[in-house]
Amino acid sequence: MAHTANIPHGISSDSSRDVDQGQSGSEPQHRSLSPPAQQKRSPEEHLHADVETLERVPTKPVHSVFPKPLKYYITFLAAVGSFFSPLSANIYFPVLTTLAKDLNVSNELINLTLTSYMIFQGLAPTVFGDLADMTGRRPAYILGFVIYIGANIGLALQNNYAALFVLRCLQSTGSSGTVALAYGIVADIATSGERGTYIGYVSFGPQAAPALAPVLGGILSQFLGWRSIFWFLTIFSAVFLIVFVISFPETGRNVVGNGSVLPPGWNMSFSSYLKVRRLKMGEEPQQLADYREQKGARQELAKKRRLRWPNPLKTIHIIMEKDVALLLFYNGIVYTAFYAVTASIPYIFAQVYHFNDLQIGLCFIPFGVGCSISSIFGGKLMDFNYRRVAKQVGFSIDLKRGDDMRTFPIEKARIQVIWLPLAVGIAAILCYGWVMEQEAHLAAPLVLSFLIGICLTGAFNVLSAMCVDLYPSSPSTATAANNLIRCLMGAGGTAVIIQMINAMGRGWCFTFVAAVVLATSPMLWAITRWGPKWREERRIRVVRHQEEKEAKRVEAEHSVASQEEKAG
Repeated sequence: MAHTANIPHGISSDSSRDVDQGQSGSEPQHRSLSPPAQQKRSPEEHLHADVETLERVPTKPVHSVFPKPLKYYITFLAAVGSFFSPLSANIYFPVLTTLAKDLNVSNELINLTLTSYMIFQGLAPTVFGDLADMTGRRPAYILGFVIYIGANIGLALQNNYAALFVLRCLQSTGSSGTVALAYGIVADIATSGERGTYIGYVSFGPQAAPALAPVLGGILSQFLGWRSIFWFLTIFSAVFLIVFVISFPETGRNVVGNGSVLPPGWNMSFSSYLKVRRLKMGEEPQQLADYREQKGARQELAKKRRLRWPNPLKTIHIIMEKDVALLLFYNGIVYTAFYAVTASIPYIFAQVYHFNDLQIGLCFIPFGVGCSISSIFGGKLMDFNYRRVAKQVGFSIDLKRGDDMRTFPIEKARIQVIWLPLAVGIAAILCYGWVMEQEAHLAAPLVLSFLIGICLTGAFNVLSAMCVDLYPSSPSTATAANNLIRCLMGAGGTAVIIQMINAMGRGWCFTFVAAVVLATSPMLWAITRWGPKWREERRIRVVRHQEEKEAKRVEAEHSVASQEEKAG
Protein backbone atom coordinates (compact mmCIF):
# COMPACT_ATOMS: atom_id res chain seq x y z
CA MET A 1 0.00 0.00 0.00
CA ALA A 2 1.52 3.29 -1.09
CA HIS A 3 0.52 6.10 1.21
CA THR A 4 2.75 8.81 -0.14
CA ALA A 5 -0.28 10.42 -1.74
CA ASN A 6 -2.54 9.98 1.22
CA ILE A 7 -1.85 13.31 2.84
CA PRO A 8 -2.21 16.51 0.85
CA HIS A 9 1.13 18.24 0.52
CA GLY A 10 2.14 21.85 0.97
CA ILE A 11 0.49 24.84 -0.55
CA SER A 12 -1.22 22.89 -3.32
CA SER A 13 -3.18 20.82 -0.81
CA ASP A 14 -6.97 20.88 -0.80
CA SER A 15 -6.76 20.64 2.97
CA SER A 16 -4.64 23.78 3.24
CA ARG A 17 -7.57 26.01 3.96
CA ASP A 18 -6.05 29.46 3.84
CA VAL A 19 -4.34 29.08 0.49
CA ASP A 20 -7.29 27.40 -1.17
CA GLN A 21 -9.56 30.18 -0.02
CA GLY A 22 -7.14 32.68 -1.48
CA GLN A 23 -7.20 30.82 -4.76
CA SER A 24 -10.98 30.95 -4.61
CA GLY A 25 -11.65 27.62 -6.12
CA SER A 26 -8.21 26.56 -7.17
CA GLU A 27 -7.92 22.80 -7.36
CA PRO A 28 -4.31 22.15 -8.32
CA GLN A 29 -3.38 20.55 -11.58
CA HIS A 30 0.18 19.90 -12.67
CA ARG A 31 0.74 22.25 -15.52
CA SER A 32 2.83 25.39 -15.80
CA LEU A 33 1.14 28.71 -16.33
CA SER A 34 4.22 30.83 -15.51
CA PRO A 35 5.27 33.56 -17.94
CA PRO A 36 8.29 32.74 -20.15
CA ALA A 37 11.61 33.18 -18.39
CA GLN A 38 12.87 35.75 -20.87
CA GLN A 39 10.06 38.20 -20.14
CA LYS A 40 10.51 40.90 -17.54
CA ARG A 41 7.96 40.34 -14.78
CA SER A 42 6.48 42.52 -12.08
CA PRO A 43 6.79 41.55 -8.36
CA GLU A 44 3.20 40.23 -8.38
CA GLU A 45 3.97 38.12 -11.44
CA HIS A 46 7.01 36.73 -9.65
CA LEU A 47 4.80 35.85 -6.67
CA HIS A 48 2.28 34.23 -8.98
CA ALA A 49 5.00 32.19 -10.67
CA ASP A 50 6.49 31.12 -7.33
CA VAL A 51 3.14 29.85 -6.11
CA GLU A 52 2.60 27.97 -9.37
CA THR A 53 6.03 26.38 -9.05
CA LEU A 54 5.08 25.10 -5.60
CA GLU A 55 1.88 23.64 -7.02
CA ARG A 56 3.58 21.50 -9.68
CA VAL A 57 3.69 18.19 -7.86
CA PRO A 58 5.11 15.25 -9.85
CA THR A 59 2.82 12.60 -8.32
CA LYS A 60 -0.38 14.31 -7.29
CA PRO A 61 -3.10 12.34 -5.47
CA VAL A 62 -6.55 11.90 -6.92
CA HIS A 63 -9.22 14.19 -5.52
CA SER A 64 -11.07 11.32 -3.82
CA VAL A 65 -10.30 7.61 -3.43
CA PHE A 66 -13.92 6.72 -2.68
CA PRO A 67 -15.29 4.41 -5.41
CA LYS A 68 -18.25 5.71 -7.39
CA PRO A 69 -20.88 3.46 -5.74
CA LEU A 70 -19.73 4.68 -2.33
CA LYS A 71 -19.83 8.30 -3.56
CA TYR A 72 -23.44 7.77 -4.59
CA TYR A 73 -24.26 6.26 -1.21
CA ILE A 74 -22.56 9.18 0.59
CA THR A 75 -24.51 11.62 -1.61
CA PHE A 76 -27.76 9.76 -0.90
CA LEU A 77 -27.29 9.98 2.88
CA ALA A 78 -26.31 13.65 2.59
CA ALA A 79 -29.47 14.31 0.53
CA VAL A 80 -31.67 12.55 3.10
CA GLY A 81 -29.96 14.44 5.94
CA SER A 82 -30.49 17.79 4.25
CA PHE A 83 -34.15 16.85 3.67
CA PHE A 84 -34.98 17.40 7.36
CA SER A 85 -34.54 21.19 7.46
CA PRO A 86 -36.97 22.03 4.62
CA LEU A 87 -39.16 19.08 5.64
CA SER A 88 -39.64 20.63 9.09
CA ALA A 89 -40.36 24.03 7.54
CA ASN A 90 -42.84 22.83 4.88
CA ILE A 91 -44.66 20.09 6.80
CA TYR A 92 -45.79 22.92 9.07
CA PHE A 93 -47.55 25.01 6.39
CA PRO A 94 -50.91 23.16 6.25
CA VAL A 95 -51.44 23.47 10.03
CA LEU A 96 -50.76 27.21 10.37
CA THR A 97 -54.44 28.17 10.60
CA THR A 98 -55.21 25.16 12.84
CA LEU A 99 -52.41 26.07 15.26
CA ALA A 100 -53.58 29.69 15.35
CA LYS A 101 -57.04 28.51 16.44
CA ASP A 102 -55.80 25.90 18.94
CA LEU A 103 -53.33 28.27 20.61
CA ASN A 104 -55.66 31.32 20.37
CA VAL A 105 -53.22 33.54 18.49
CA SER A 106 -53.39 35.51 15.22
CA ASN A 107 -52.17 34.37 11.81
CA GLU A 108 -49.46 37.05 11.99
CA LEU A 109 -48.09 35.58 15.24
CA ILE A 110 -48.10 32.06 13.82
CA ASN A 111 -46.23 33.38 10.77
CA LEU A 112 -43.54 34.64 13.17
CA THR A 113 -42.75 30.99 13.97
CA LEU A 114 -41.88 30.67 10.26
CA THR A 115 -39.74 33.79 10.49
CA SER A 116 -37.89 32.61 13.60
CA TYR A 117 -37.32 29.20 11.99
CA MET A 118 -35.72 30.86 8.96
CA ILE A 119 -33.57 33.14 11.11
CA PHE A 120 -32.06 30.12 12.82
CA GLN A 121 -31.78 28.41 9.42
CA GLY A 122 -29.34 31.19 8.66
CA LEU A 123 -27.55 31.37 12.02
CA ALA A 124 -27.10 27.68 12.89
CA PRO A 125 -24.99 26.74 9.82
CA THR A 126 -22.44 29.44 10.73
CA VAL A 127 -21.59 27.32 13.78
CA PHE A 128 -22.10 23.85 12.30
CA GLY A 129 -20.27 24.76 9.06
CA ASP A 130 -17.13 25.88 10.89
CA LEU A 131 -17.38 22.89 13.24
CA ALA A 132 -17.57 20.49 10.28
CA ASP A 133 -14.66 22.10 8.42
CA MET A 134 -12.62 21.84 11.63
CA THR A 135 -13.53 18.44 13.15
CA GLY A 136 -15.07 16.58 10.20
CA ARG A 137 -18.61 15.99 8.95
CA ARG A 138 -19.73 13.16 11.23
CA PRO A 139 -19.45 14.95 14.63
CA ALA A 140 -21.38 17.96 13.27
CA TYR A 141 -24.17 15.75 11.89
CA ILE A 142 -24.50 13.74 15.10
CA LEU A 143 -24.64 16.85 17.32
CA GLY A 144 -27.23 18.49 15.07
CA PHE A 145 -29.55 15.49 15.01
CA VAL A 146 -29.41 15.00 18.78
CA ILE A 147 -30.62 18.62 19.18
CA TYR A 148 -33.24 18.15 16.45
CA ILE A 149 -34.74 14.98 17.98
CA GLY A 150 -35.01 16.63 21.41
CA ALA A 151 -36.75 19.68 19.90
CA ASN A 152 -39.30 17.52 18.07
CA ILE A 153 -40.22 15.66 21.26
CA GLY A 154 -40.77 19.01 22.97
CA LEU A 155 -42.91 20.32 20.09
CA ALA A 156 -45.13 17.25 20.21
CA LEU A 157 -45.77 17.83 23.93
CA GLN A 158 -46.06 21.66 24.15
CA ASN A 159 -49.34 23.49 24.77
CA ASN A 160 -48.66 27.23 24.37
CA TYR A 161 -47.36 29.71 21.83
CA ALA A 162 -44.17 30.62 23.74
CA ALA A 163 -43.06 26.99 23.87
CA LEU A 164 -43.92 26.55 20.18
CA PHE A 165 -41.85 29.60 19.26
CA VAL A 166 -38.75 28.61 21.29
CA LEU A 167 -38.82 24.95 20.28
CA ARG A 168 -39.20 25.83 16.60
CA CYS A 169 -35.98 27.85 16.94
CA LEU A 170 -34.27 24.84 18.54
CA GLN A 171 -35.67 22.52 15.86
CA SER A 172 -34.23 24.78 13.18
CA THR A 173 -30.87 24.93 14.97
CA GLY A 174 -30.53 21.15 14.95
CA SER A 175 -31.60 20.54 11.35
CA SER A 176 -30.43 23.61 9.44
CA GLY A 177 -26.73 22.83 9.44
CA THR A 178 -27.37 19.74 7.31
CA VAL A 179 -27.71 21.70 4.05
CA ALA A 180 -24.31 23.37 4.51
CA LEU A 181 -22.80 20.03 5.53
CA ALA A 182 -24.22 18.34 2.42
CA TYR A 183 -22.57 20.90 0.13
CA GLY A 184 -19.35 20.40 2.08
CA ILE A 185 -19.53 16.65 1.46
CA VAL A 186 -19.96 17.24 -2.28
CA ALA A 187 -16.82 19.40 -2.31
CA ASP A 188 -14.98 16.61 -0.42
CA ILE A 189 -15.74 13.92 -2.99
CA ALA A 190 -16.33 15.74 -6.33
CA THR A 191 -14.17 17.98 -8.52
CA SER A 192 -15.47 21.20 -10.11
CA GLY A 193 -16.08 19.44 -13.42
CA GLU A 194 -18.56 16.96 -11.89
CA ARG A 195 -19.74 19.02 -8.93
CA GLY A 196 -22.91 20.24 -10.63
CA THR A 197 -24.28 16.70 -10.99
CA TYR A 198 -23.50 15.80 -7.37
CA ILE A 199 -24.98 19.07 -6.11
CA GLY A 200 -28.09 18.25 -8.15
CA TYR A 201 -28.33 14.87 -6.41
CA VAL A 202 -27.67 16.22 -2.92
CA SER A 203 -30.12 19.09 -3.35
CA PHE A 204 -32.88 16.69 -4.45
CA GLY A 205 -33.66 16.09 -0.77
CA PRO A 206 -34.25 19.76 0.11
CA GLN A 207 -36.07 20.40 -3.16
CA ALA A 208 -38.38 17.40 -2.78
CA ALA A 209 -39.58 18.73 0.58
CA PRO A 210 -41.97 21.38 -0.85
CA ALA A 211 -43.76 18.58 -2.75
CA LEU A 212 -43.88 15.90 -0.06
CA ALA A 213 -43.89 17.77 3.26
CA PRO A 214 -47.13 19.79 2.94
CA VAL A 215 -49.04 16.72 1.71
CA LEU A 216 -47.65 14.65 4.56
CA GLY A 217 -48.40 17.42 7.05
CA GLY A 218 -51.94 17.77 5.75
CA ILE A 219 -52.63 14.01 5.98
CA LEU A 220 -51.18 13.68 9.48
CA SER A 221 -52.99 16.78 10.75
CA GLN A 222 -56.31 15.84 9.16
CA PHE A 223 -56.46 12.30 10.56
CA LEU A 224 -54.15 12.25 13.64
CA GLY A 225 -53.90 15.89 14.75
CA TRP A 226 -51.05 18.37 14.41
CA ARG A 227 -48.98 16.76 17.22
CA SER A 228 -48.52 13.66 15.06
CA ILE A 229 -46.38 15.76 12.71
CA PHE A 230 -43.69 16.20 15.35
CA TRP A 231 -43.84 12.56 16.48
CA PHE A 232 -43.33 11.54 12.86
CA LEU A 233 -40.27 13.82 12.59
CA THR A 234 -38.87 12.35 15.84
CA ILE A 235 -39.14 8.76 14.60
CA PHE A 236 -37.87 9.52 11.09
CA SER A 237 -34.82 11.45 12.31
CA ALA A 238 -33.94 8.82 14.93
CA VAL A 239 -33.94 6.07 12.29
CA PHE A 240 -31.76 8.20 9.99
CA LEU A 241 -29.30 8.94 12.79
CA ILE A 242 -28.85 5.23 13.56
CA VAL A 243 -28.14 4.44 9.88
CA PHE A 244 -25.81 7.44 9.59
CA VAL A 245 -23.74 6.56 12.67
CA ILE A 246 -23.27 2.97 11.50
CA SER A 247 -22.55 3.46 7.79
CA PHE A 248 -21.53 7.02 6.86
CA PRO A 249 -17.75 7.35 6.25
CA GLU A 250 -15.93 10.53 7.26
CA THR A 251 -15.24 12.69 4.18
CA GLY A 252 -13.73 15.87 5.70
CA ARG A 253 -10.48 16.48 3.83
CA ASN A 254 -8.72 17.88 6.87
CA VAL A 255 -9.49 14.62 8.72
CA VAL A 256 -9.13 11.86 6.10
CA GLY A 257 -7.42 13.70 3.22
CA ASN A 258 -8.77 12.35 -0.04
CA GLY A 259 -10.35 9.44 1.85
CA SER A 260 -7.22 7.32 2.05
CA VAL A 261 -6.41 8.15 5.68
CA LEU A 262 -8.32 6.28 8.38
CA PRO A 263 -10.23 8.69 10.68
CA PRO A 264 -9.79 9.09 14.45
CA GLY A 265 -12.25 7.49 16.90
CA TRP A 266 -15.21 9.89 16.88
CA ASN A 267 -15.08 10.21 13.08
CA MET A 268 -15.23 6.45 12.49
CA SER A 269 -18.15 4.64 10.93
CA PHE A 270 -18.66 1.00 11.89
CA SER A 271 -16.90 -0.17 8.70
CA SER A 272 -13.93 2.15 9.41
CA TYR A 273 -13.72 0.78 12.95
CA LEU A 274 -13.60 -2.80 11.64
CA LYS A 275 -10.84 -1.87 9.18
CA VAL A 276 -8.75 -0.24 11.90
CA ARG A 277 -9.30 -3.19 14.19
CA ARG A 278 -8.28 -5.63 11.45
CA LEU A 279 -5.06 -3.72 10.76
CA LYS A 280 -4.29 -3.24 14.45
CA MET A 281 -4.86 -6.89 15.37
CA GLY A 282 -3.23 -8.27 12.24
CA GLU A 283 -0.41 -10.72 12.74
CA GLU A 284 1.26 -10.27 9.34
CA PRO A 285 4.14 -7.74 9.21
CA GLN A 286 2.53 -5.93 6.27
CA GLN A 287 -0.69 -5.34 8.22
CA LEU A 288 1.24 -3.90 11.17
CA ALA A 289 3.27 -1.71 8.82
CA ASP A 290 0.09 -0.48 7.15
CA TYR A 291 -1.43 0.34 10.53
CA ARG A 292 1.66 2.30 11.62
CA GLU A 293 1.69 4.15 8.31
CA GLN A 294 -2.01 4.99 8.62
CA LYS A 295 -1.49 6.17 12.19
CA GLY A 296 1.38 8.40 11.10
CA ALA A 297 -0.68 9.86 8.24
CA ARG A 298 -3.55 10.54 10.62
CA GLN A 299 -1.23 12.29 13.08
CA GLU A 300 0.18 14.48 10.29
CA LEU A 301 -3.30 15.64 9.36
CA ALA A 302 -4.16 16.17 13.03
CA LYS A 303 -1.18 18.53 13.39
CA LYS A 304 -2.69 20.78 10.72
CA ARG A 305 -6.02 20.97 12.56
CA ARG A 306 -6.50 23.30 15.46
CA LEU A 307 -9.51 22.33 17.55
CA ARG A 308 -11.29 25.37 18.98
CA TRP A 309 -14.75 26.66 19.65
CA PRO A 310 -16.58 27.10 16.30
CA ASN A 311 -16.32 30.68 15.10
CA PRO A 312 -19.48 31.91 13.32
CA LEU A 313 -17.67 35.15 12.45
CA LYS A 314 -15.66 33.28 9.79
CA THR A 315 -18.75 33.48 7.62
CA ILE A 316 -18.69 37.28 7.95
CA HIS A 317 -15.13 37.27 6.56
CA ILE A 318 -16.40 35.38 3.49
CA ILE A 319 -19.37 37.72 3.06
CA MET A 320 -17.07 40.77 3.00
CA GLU A 321 -15.41 39.67 -0.25
CA LYS A 322 -16.73 41.73 -3.18
CA ASP A 323 -17.72 38.91 -5.54
CA VAL A 324 -19.16 36.76 -2.76
CA ALA A 325 -21.14 39.68 -1.32
CA LEU A 326 -22.89 40.33 -4.65
CA LEU A 327 -23.46 36.61 -5.18
CA LEU A 328 -24.98 36.02 -1.75
CA PHE A 329 -27.11 39.17 -1.77
CA TYR A 330 -28.70 38.34 -5.12
CA ASN A 331 -29.19 34.72 -4.11
CA GLY A 332 -30.95 36.02 -0.99
CA ILE A 333 -33.29 38.14 -3.10
CA VAL A 334 -34.24 35.16 -5.29
CA TYR A 335 -34.73 32.99 -2.20
CA THR A 336 -36.91 35.64 -0.56
CA ALA A 337 -39.15 35.79 -3.64
CA PHE A 338 -39.37 31.99 -3.61
CA TYR A 339 -40.42 31.88 0.05
CA ALA A 340 -42.80 34.83 -0.31
CA VAL A 341 -44.83 32.72 -2.75
CA THR A 342 -44.57 29.60 -0.56
CA ALA A 343 -45.64 31.35 2.65
CA SER A 344 -48.57 33.03 0.90
CA ILE A 345 -50.16 29.82 -0.40
CA PRO A 346 -51.91 28.64 2.83
CA TYR A 347 -53.27 32.13 3.53
CA ILE A 348 -54.45 32.95 -0.01
CA PHE A 349 -55.78 29.50 -0.92
CA ALA A 350 -57.78 29.33 2.32
CA GLN A 351 -59.30 32.73 1.48
CA VAL A 352 -60.00 32.15 -2.20
CA TYR A 353 -60.82 28.43 -2.39
CA HIS A 354 -61.83 27.72 1.26
CA PHE A 355 -59.53 24.68 1.48
CA ASN A 356 -58.82 22.58 4.58
CA ASP A 357 -55.35 21.48 5.77
CA LEU A 358 -55.17 18.43 3.51
CA GLN A 359 -56.33 20.29 0.42
CA ILE A 360 -53.82 23.09 1.04
CA GLY A 361 -51.09 20.47 1.43
CA LEU A 362 -52.00 18.88 -1.90
CA CYS A 363 -51.70 22.28 -3.61
CA PHE A 364 -47.97 22.28 -2.84
CA ILE A 365 -47.37 19.23 -5.07
CA PRO A 366 -46.80 21.12 -8.38
CA PHE A 367 -44.49 23.53 -6.58
CA GLY A 368 -42.42 20.72 -5.08
CA VAL A 369 -42.35 18.67 -8.29
CA GLY A 370 -40.87 21.68 -10.08
CA CYS A 371 -38.23 22.04 -7.36
CA SER A 372 -37.30 18.34 -7.59
CA ILE A 373 -36.99 18.34 -11.38
CA SER A 374 -34.83 21.44 -11.22
CA SER A 375 -32.41 19.92 -8.71
CA ILE A 376 -31.62 16.92 -10.97
CA PHE A 377 -31.59 18.47 -14.44
CA GLY A 378 -30.15 21.77 -13.21
CA GLY A 379 -27.06 19.98 -11.90
CA LYS A 380 -26.49 18.18 -15.20
CA LEU A 381 -26.98 21.47 -17.06
CA MET A 382 -24.30 23.08 -14.88
CA ASP A 383 -21.81 20.35 -15.75
CA PHE A 384 -22.73 20.56 -19.45
CA ASN A 385 -22.10 24.31 -19.52
CA TYR A 386 -18.86 23.84 -17.56
CA ARG A 387 -17.61 21.49 -20.30
CA ARG A 388 -18.85 23.82 -23.04
CA VAL A 389 -17.07 26.87 -21.62
CA ALA A 390 -13.91 24.81 -20.99
CA LYS A 391 -13.90 23.79 -24.66
CA GLN A 392 -14.36 27.42 -25.74
CA VAL A 393 -11.35 28.64 -23.75
CA GLY A 394 -9.17 25.57 -24.42
CA PHE A 395 -9.23 24.42 -20.80
CA SER A 396 -8.41 20.78 -19.97
CA ILE A 397 -10.78 19.16 -17.43
CA ASP A 398 -9.39 16.64 -14.93
CA LEU A 399 -12.25 14.85 -13.16
CA LYS A 400 -9.90 12.74 -11.03
CA ARG A 401 -7.51 15.33 -9.63
CA GLY A 402 -9.50 18.53 -10.03
CA ASP A 403 -8.99 21.63 -12.14
CA ASP A 404 -6.84 24.71 -11.67
CA MET A 405 -9.58 27.31 -11.40
CA ARG A 406 -7.26 30.33 -11.60
CA THR A 407 -7.40 30.39 -15.40
CA PHE A 408 -10.99 29.19 -15.79
CA PRO A 409 -13.97 31.63 -15.94
CA ILE A 410 -16.10 29.75 -13.40
CA GLU A 411 -18.34 32.82 -13.00
CA LYS A 412 -19.26 32.72 -16.70
CA ALA A 413 -19.75 28.93 -16.70
CA ARG A 414 -22.21 29.06 -13.81
CA ILE A 415 -24.11 32.31 -14.42
CA GLN A 416 -24.82 31.60 -18.11
CA VAL A 417 -27.13 28.81 -16.96
CA ILE A 418 -29.29 31.17 -14.90
CA TRP A 419 -30.63 33.76 -17.33
CA LEU A 420 -33.47 31.83 -19.02
CA PRO A 421 -34.98 30.18 -15.90
CA LEU A 422 -34.63 33.46 -14.04
CA ALA A 423 -36.61 35.36 -16.71
CA VAL A 424 -39.37 32.72 -16.73
CA GLY A 425 -39.45 32.64 -12.91
CA ILE A 426 -39.85 36.44 -12.65
CA ALA A 427 -42.68 36.37 -15.19
CA ALA A 428 -44.37 33.51 -13.29
CA ILE A 429 -44.27 35.46 -9.99
CA LEU A 430 -45.86 38.46 -11.69
CA CYS A 431 -48.62 36.33 -13.23
CA TYR A 432 -49.19 34.45 -9.95
CA GLY A 433 -50.06 37.69 -8.17
CA TRP A 434 -52.62 38.80 -10.76
CA VAL A 435 -54.14 35.33 -11.15
CA MET A 436 -54.78 35.26 -7.40
CA GLU A 437 -56.05 38.84 -7.53
CA GLN A 438 -58.68 37.76 -10.07
CA GLU A 439 -59.40 34.53 -8.12
CA ALA A 440 -58.94 32.47 -11.26
CA HIS A 441 -59.50 28.73 -11.66
CA LEU A 442 -57.28 26.59 -9.41
CA ALA A 443 -55.32 25.22 -12.39
CA ALA A 444 -53.76 28.64 -13.11
CA PRO A 445 -51.92 29.19 -9.78
CA LEU A 446 -50.90 25.51 -9.67
CA VAL A 447 -49.24 25.74 -13.11
CA LEU A 448 -47.55 29.00 -12.14
CA SER A 449 -46.33 27.54 -8.84
CA PHE A 450 -44.75 24.67 -10.83
CA LEU A 451 -42.91 27.19 -13.03
CA ILE A 452 -41.78 29.20 -10.00
CA GLY A 453 -40.52 26.03 -8.33
CA ILE A 454 -38.54 24.78 -11.32
CA CYS A 455 -37.09 28.18 -12.33
CA LEU A 456 -36.25 29.90 -9.05
CA THR A 457 -34.90 26.69 -7.52
CA GLY A 458 -32.65 26.26 -10.54
CA ALA A 459 -31.37 29.82 -10.14
CA PHE A 460 -30.43 29.67 -6.48
CA ASN A 461 -29.00 26.13 -6.81
CA VAL A 462 -26.56 27.44 -9.43
CA LEU A 463 -25.60 30.38 -7.22
CA SER A 464 -25.12 28.05 -4.24
CA ALA A 465 -22.86 25.78 -6.32
CA MET A 466 -20.81 28.80 -7.35
CA CYS A 467 -20.35 29.75 -3.70
CA VAL A 468 -18.74 26.32 -3.12
CA ASP A 469 -16.58 26.80 -6.24
CA LEU A 470 -15.17 30.00 -4.75
CA TYR A 471 -14.29 28.35 -1.41
CA PRO A 472 -13.68 24.61 -2.09
CA SER A 473 -11.58 23.93 1.02
CA SER A 474 -14.16 25.41 3.43
CA PRO A 475 -17.36 24.53 1.59
CA SER A 476 -19.51 24.10 4.70
CA THR A 477 -18.47 27.53 5.99
CA ALA A 478 -19.08 29.09 2.55
CA THR A 479 -22.51 27.47 2.32
CA ALA A 480 -23.22 28.64 5.87
CA ALA A 481 -22.51 32.22 4.74
CA ASN A 482 -24.91 31.65 1.86
CA ASN A 483 -27.58 30.30 4.22
CA LEU A 484 -27.07 33.17 6.65
CA ILE A 485 -27.82 35.83 4.05
CA ARG A 486 -30.63 34.10 2.20
CA CYS A 487 -32.42 32.82 5.30
CA LEU A 488 -32.30 36.17 7.09
CA MET A 489 -33.64 37.87 3.96
CA GLY A 490 -36.22 35.12 3.48
CA ALA A 491 -37.27 35.45 7.12
CA GLY A 492 -37.92 39.15 6.56
CA GLY A 493 -40.00 38.32 3.50
CA THR A 494 -42.19 35.75 5.27
CA ALA A 495 -42.66 38.12 8.22
CA VAL A 496 -44.21 40.86 6.08
CA ILE A 497 -45.79 39.05 3.12
CA ILE A 498 -49.29 38.80 4.63
CA GLN A 499 -49.22 42.48 5.63
CA MET A 500 -48.05 43.38 2.10
CA ILE A 501 -50.86 41.34 0.53
CA ASN A 502 -53.45 43.01 2.79
CA ALA A 503 -52.06 46.51 2.17
CA MET A 504 -51.19 46.33 -1.56
CA GLY A 505 -53.48 43.61 -2.85
CA ARG A 506 -52.30 40.28 -4.23
CA GLY A 507 -51.52 41.54 -7.73
CA TRP A 508 -49.43 44.59 -6.82
CA CYS A 509 -47.70 42.74 -3.96
CA PHE A 510 -46.21 40.10 -6.27
CA THR A 511 -45.60 42.68 -8.99
CA PHE A 512 -43.35 44.42 -6.47
CA VAL A 513 -41.59 41.13 -5.59
CA ALA A 514 -40.93 40.36 -9.28
CA ALA A 515 -39.70 43.91 -9.91
CA VAL A 516 -37.13 43.67 -7.09
CA VAL A 517 -35.70 40.42 -8.50
CA LEU A 518 -35.50 41.96 -11.99
CA ALA A 519 -34.02 45.29 -10.86
CA THR A 520 -31.16 43.64 -8.95
CA SER A 521 -30.23 41.10 -11.67
CA PRO A 522 -27.39 43.29 -13.08
CA MET A 523 -25.41 42.08 -10.04
CA LEU A 524 -24.91 38.82 -11.94
CA TRP A 525 -23.43 40.70 -14.88
CA ALA A 526 -21.04 42.48 -12.51
CA ILE A 527 -19.88 39.15 -11.06
CA THR A 528 -19.26 37.76 -14.57
CA ARG A 529 -17.39 40.92 -15.60
CA TRP A 530 -15.16 41.57 -12.58
CA GLY A 531 -15.38 38.32 -10.58
CA PRO A 532 -12.20 36.68 -12.01
CA LYS A 533 -10.16 39.79 -11.18
CA TRP A 534 -11.48 39.94 -7.60
CA ARG A 535 -10.84 36.20 -7.21
CA GLU A 536 -7.20 36.56 -8.31
CA GLU A 537 -6.65 39.53 -6.00
CA ARG A 538 -7.97 37.46 -3.10
CA ARG A 539 -5.71 34.54 -4.02
CA ILE A 540 -2.57 36.68 -4.07
CA ARG A 541 -3.55 38.40 -0.81
CA VAL A 542 -4.02 35.10 1.01
CA VAL A 543 -0.82 33.59 -0.44
CA ARG A 544 1.10 36.56 0.96
CA HIS A 545 -0.56 36.04 4.32
CA GLN A 546 0.37 32.35 4.21
CA GLU A 547 4.00 33.17 3.41
CA GLU A 548 4.15 35.63 6.31
CA LYS A 549 2.76 33.00 8.70
CA GLU A 550 5.28 30.43 7.44
CA ALA A 551 8.15 32.91 7.82
CA LYS A 552 7.10 33.65 11.41
CA ARG A 553 6.86 29.95 12.18
CA VAL A 554 10.36 29.26 10.78
CA GLU A 555 11.74 32.24 12.68
CA ALA A 556 10.15 31.01 15.93
CA GLU A 557 11.56 27.50 15.43
CA HIS A 558 15.00 28.93 14.68
CA SER A 559 14.80 31.08 17.83
CA VAL A 560 13.86 28.07 19.97
CA ALA A 561 16.68 26.00 18.46
CA SER A 562 19.19 28.78 19.16
CA GLN A 563 18.08 29.05 22.78
CA GLU A 564 18.37 25.29 23.22
CA GLU A 565 21.91 25.35 21.80
CA LYS A 566 22.91 28.12 24.19
CA ALA A 567 21.34 26.29 27.13
CA GLY A 568 23.16 23.10 26.09
